[in-house]
Amino acid sequence: MSQKQYTASSIQALEGMEHVRMRPSMYIGDVGLRGLHHLVYEVVDNSIDEALAGHCDTISVTIHEGESISVKDNGRGIPVDFHEKEQKSALEVVMTKIGAGGKFDKDSYKVSGGLHGVGVSVVNALSVSLIATVNRDGTVYQQKYSRGAALAPVKEIGTTTERGTEVFFEPDDTIFQEIVFNYDTLATRLRELAFLNRGITITLTDERVKNEDGSLQHETFYSEGGLKEFVEFIDGNREAIMDNVIFMEGERDDIPVEVAMRYNTSFNENLHSYVNNINTHEGGTHLTGFRRALTRTLKKFADELGIPAKEKVEVTGDDFREGLTAIISVKVMEPQFEGQTKTKLGNSEVAGAVDKIVGEMLTNFLEEHPNEAKLIVQKVVLAAKARQAAKKAREMVQRKSPMGGAGLPGKLADCSSKDPAISEIYLVEGDSAGGTAKQGRDRHFQAILPLRGKILNVEKSMIHKVYDNEEIKNIYTALGVSVGTEEDSKALNLSKLRYHKVVIMTDADVDGSHISTLILTFFFRYMKELIEQGYVYIASPPLYLLKKGNKKIYAWNEKEREEYTLEIAPDGKGVDVQRYKGLGEMNAEQLWETTMNPEHRTMKQVTIDNAGEADRIFSMLMGDEVPPRRDFIEKNAKYARIDV
Repeated sequence: MSQKQYTASSIQALEGMEHVRMRPSMYIGDVGLRGLHHLVYEVVDNSIDEALAGHCDTISVTIHEGESISVKDNGRGIPVDFHEKEQKSALEVVMTKIGAGGKFDKDSYKVSGGLHGVGVSVVNALSVSLIATVNRDGTVYQQKYSRGAALAPVKEIGTTTERGTEVFFEPDDTIFQEIVFNYDTLATRLRELAFLNRGITITLTDERVKNEDGSLQHETFYSEGGLKEFVEFIDGNREAIMDNVIFMEGERDDIPVEVAMRYNTSFNENLHSYVNNINTHEGGTHLTGFRRALTRTLKKFADELGIPAKEKVEVTGDDFREGLTAIISVKVMEPQFEGQTKTKLGNSEVAGAVDKIVGEMLTNFLEEHPNEAKLIVQKVVLAAKARQAAKKAREMVQRKSPMGGAGLPGKLADCSSKDPAISEIYLVEGDSAGGTAKQGRDRHFQAILPLRGKILNVEKSMIHKVYDNEEIKNIYTALGVSVGTEEDSKALNLSKLRYHKVVIMTDADVDGSHISTLILTFFFRYMKELIEQGYVYIASPPLYLLKKGNKKIYAWNEKEREEYTLEIAPDGKGVDVQRYKGLGEMNAEQLWETTMNPEHRTMKQVTIDNAGEADRIFSMLMGDEVPPRRDFIEKNAKYARIDV
């Protein structure tokens, strides 16, 4: 038997574009819908860089029929002259070479966006067709590419009075699992970019959708107020305790800093941080600088008023952030990213810059606005009192935890496996469905925790009420997580997490959707780390069982019911249709077969693509303001369920 020799010829040295096509996830995150939309963001980021450099103020994004995209700007236009080193047009270099582009030249761009910094060449590599059209110096230039390679040299195709670049691309269906662009996903990011870069007009047009009057679905995003308007948008469904948004802007050590903040009557901290337009989900040094300045400045002011002493309460850093919505945006020439998803800023010099600017400007605001300052301090004192009550409730949760000696919740049917990596827990609505799930599960790796009725709406509850709630205490205890540190009362310790799949399993009806949303709101506000690490899922039980003779098939929606009916009975007759009103109507075998068996089940993993938008939607759905909730439901009624 001959063995192939392991020699130099066995070593593959892939060229840039080949490597992108072989390992696309290294460049765009994944080849699912998130990676697909990332292609659009990479092209838009190029146009935003032109805007940051002062050369562009309008960007247009169009979704064409057939799922292709155009991004057009009125910037300087990518250079098309001959590149001596590469011996080809500069346009072709930018489009076909990884790491090529003006953003690496400090004279061209001071800062640039784009999380992976890979640019439009990666979009080209992952597109079956890409056309770059450049309007520059009165001439229209164009070059066509396929899968990263130029099909012909750059051509002059006409004259123009316009300037700028247009990139049209069709994603490669041999790379992506599914090619369907989501209008709302793109709109959310483009709106965010408009807030972060005030004065830029960004439009989104969807040629796939026509309105009743025949016009195309279209939105224009433009913000004169920037971060101030961003805070008002995110906080639109909460009751503010002050009319004005506090806005702070300055530059220190060549680092431009913008901060907008406002307090509301809620009990949640909502901090959103950005570096060069990148959402830094995991925070970093800019967030550290902001928190440090906020705590120091407000504590000094409160002490000078003598309020904590008068109220006999000790105030900590945590209390200054309760009910606070803030957006921190910095521009850094060479950002260093850390963390699991490379969205944590590591530049140490940024903390000092943010700290100094926020400290000085917040002090000025408090001195110039004494009424608002007192409202903030009163809110802080209220938070301190609530925190002390929450600490006692939290200690009860800790004592009840399996590590605290009080054992697991009585209703929990645990699995025999002690390996969190393969263990999963189902949070099931009600004892009836819980009983069926206990019978149908695989006891080796599946645990069941029935929840009684609807859990507490944490969006409208003070923190100590949350920790006092029996169902929520049972969730903490069953998961084995501990909560709270001296610095952060909501900090979650996942080191003893007992399951790496936490599955929400509710009925496929309106009540079930409401319970599911209540649980998701709790996870988003109190256990966000679980979602961020990919541990939270939603089970998808079927809506129908279709039977004819010895044939049976399950359907998960109305469309499938119609299709499968014709599949088992082409004439559509003689089909027995059973609609499941709830999980309890299935027997244990059916529940296992359709919803719990890893080989056949469909589960949705809960992810947070945009924390600001998630924050806004949860506060709208679960808050006190009825009109925005009604508008949202009416607009999305055709989808019937929240798309997670």
